[in-house]
Amino acid sequence: MRVTLLGTGDTTGTPTVGCDCDTCQLARDPSDELREQLRRRDVTFTADGGVERTRFSVHIHNERTDESLLVDFSPDFRHQFLREDVALPDAAVVTHVHFDHLDGLGNCYRLVDDIDVFAADETDPETGESVAETVASDYAYLDQVSVEAQTPLESFETCGFEVTLVPVVHPPLLCYGLTVEDPETGARFAMTGDTCYDIPAASRRQLAGADLLLAEALVPADLCEYHPLGGDHHDSDGVPRTFGTKHMTREGALALAEELDATQARLVHAAHFYPAEEAFEAALAVDGEQYLLP
Repeated sequence: MRVTLLGTGDTTGTPTVGCDCDTCQLARDPSDELREQLRRRDVTFTADGGVERTRFSVHIHNERTDESLLVDFSPDFRHQFLREDVALPDAAVVTHVHFDHLDGLGNCYRLVDDIDVFAADETDPETGESVAETVASDYAYLDQVSVEAQTPLESFETCGFEVTLVPVVHPPLLCYGLTVEDPETGARFAMTGDTCYDIPAASRRQLAGADLLLAEALVPADLCEYHPLGGDHHDSDGVPRTFGTKHMTREGALALAEELDATQARLVHAAHFYPAEEAFEAALAVDGEQYLLP
């Protein structure tokens, strides 16, 4: 199982369009020290030598079957696939219907002959539709796409993997993480999806014990003071593990990874609000990282 992090950023990505904050400037023009650190992580630099966190997406290749599973359709789909030169997906999963996880689906037009897109079958009180129904209605014009509704916490097979959608908490919409397991090798990948720290117990059990865990970590905890709702789900030292109500802090993501006993954890969905001196620290993923799971 080869996992490629196509997009590791939040809704605006890093660097953010029109932003000249220190973090975005450092992403555009990394210092020699940062560039060397990132080279050791085998990241992909941009044509002009910068680094990126484009909108979220993950590519998972099954080397046994030579099939590829895509998790979420980033609006940066075209750029990501050209940059990383990975195979087009044979199937995909959509975790929720926010644009930064879904709007790249239109790129399937003329690129693939057919693709199964898996999404949850639970009706969202906010939209009156399940994620599967929203994807099917919004992209009805794509004849290549077949939407397959799936029940959360019940595994299904695709691309030679066993995949399970995992309910998380990302108000006001229903949202899901997932696990992907190779039944032949036992390799196990997990991701939280967009969520606060307060993930249900059944979901935590499903996410536990992964070889690689992607945990959403929008901002460092000290930035909660700038959110209108502050922070939530504080630890014993009073550190907020949730930013507002629907995203984890860096500290929350690290605590969750330890609790879930992941062999390796990478923090994703990071915003450009991280201070420049912290924005590319070792735990925070950047686009282009690859992991070969046993």
